[in-house]
Amino acid sequence: MVDMRDVVIDKVTINIGVGESGEKLEKAKSVLKLLTTGNPTITKAKRTSREFGLRRDQPIGVKVTLKGEEMDRFLKTALWVKNNKCLSYSFSEQGSYSFGIADYTDFKGMKYNPEIGIFGMDVVVTFKRRGGYRVARRWITPRPVPKKIRVKREEMMKFMKENYNVEILEVG
Repeated sequence: MVDMRDVVIDKVTINIGVGESGEKLEKAKSVLKLLTTGNPTITKAKRTSREFGLRRDQPIGVKVTLKGEEMDRFLKTALWVKNNKCLSYSFSEQGSYSFGIADYTDFKGMKYNPEIGIFGMDVVVTFKRRGGYRVARRWITPRPVPKKIRVKREEMMKFMKENYNVEILEVG
């Protein structure tokens, strides 16, 4: 019997922030196509920043969201790159776990391509309960997710230890 309070992974989002549009953005898009079967989408700046030379709605990065078997496969290889170790402060109170990968060539089978260059990425794993998040996504009267339904840090850590054999390092 399936328990509706079980913790499951909702999605994995991979983001490469480039900071500018053009050729560099297209190279980052090709890196995500190499690593996943998903179709990368372009992310845009939310506000103008003179310090960084950004205008509102200027393309500055690419991301891809994975679900299902592709999500599981990518997460296992990404954790292999990190030597199956996680830092405890990477788990948030809002139900997500995030970590960074410095170079895409760290993945199995990837070699450095001078035409692409070096790109790092951020990986965000979003957790949910098997039966509880409909409250926030329903069409009629959506509401914030109640505290008793939210996934706690300890539950996420336990899930990662049991399902992905991850060692969690406690850092002060």
